[in-house]
Amino acid sequence: MKFVKMHGTGNDFIVIDARVHEYDWPKLAMDLCNRNFGIGGDGIVLVMAPQKEGHFRMRIFNPDGSEAEMCGNGIRCFARYVLEDGLLSEPPDELMVETEAGLRSLKVHWQKGVPSLVRVAMGQPIFTPEQVPVKIPEGPVGEKVVDYPIMVDGRELKVSCVSMGNPHAVCFLDTPVDEFDLLHIGPMVEHMAIFPRRVNFEVVNVLDRGHMALRVWERGAGPTLACGTGACAAMVVARDHGLVDDTVDITLPGGKLMISWNGVGEVFMTGPAERVFEGVCGD
Repeated sequence: MKFVKMHGTGNDFIVIDARVHEYDWPKLAMDLCNRNFGIGGDGIVLVMAPQKEGHFRMRIFNPDGSEAEMCGNGIRCFARYVLEDGLLSEPPDELMVETEAGLRSLKVHWQKGVPSLVRVAMGQPIFTPEQVPVKIPEGPVGEKVVDYPIMVDGRELKVSCVSMGNPHAVCFLDTPVDEFDLLHIGPMVEHMAIFPRRVNFEVVNVLDRGHMALRVWERGAGPTLACGTGACAAMVVARDHGLVDDTVDITLPGGKLMISWNGVGEVFMTGPAERVFEGVCGD
């Protein structure tokens, strides 16, 4: 089976043309993503035939075998792969990709004949608790979960919850995100009972109205160098708090993403997608 190893701001994936294969994808993800005994990656990205109105369908599986609804860095790698490897006879002005979170549109910036930056329409943020989902023990909390206090290992953290097609809990910090013990706290937040489908957990520094710093514990993957939906979630919550403007540069351990949202409608993310190597792996 052929594969291409790619990354978006350090968030790395094994991309496979699954239109010609049929496997136990969860098990394959666990095997291939193992960084000691496999290829290594934050997930496998599958290129599949569309079911409805897209050019292609994308599925993504985490290293623990769970399936993610959407991945901003993964879909940028997906776009570069299908365009660079000639899976379309004529590259469209706008690439339409079906995901488990709905249809997503992508516009690709070409540089010297190579797709480089990819702008993704990430969909509209969802704040309704039932749709995130997040279930507060004391009952309904209104239209949004904002700065809700949770106790984690004896420490109080305030989280605001949003869905970008997958669930996120965003926590603003006064101390640098690099000093936060994400390896210890992250899995505890992910598996809290108030998150029935688990959660992606973001810790954020708002540096000024146009810049943020971010680290993410990804549901099913752990700490990653970047998370596209996490960056969108963090910017949306910061914008909703009135802390940032409509376009923000977000610095993650693996690089930078630009996120735009004017308070209504879709969120837009722009970032790179890089090809690392390609190869063949056995069954």
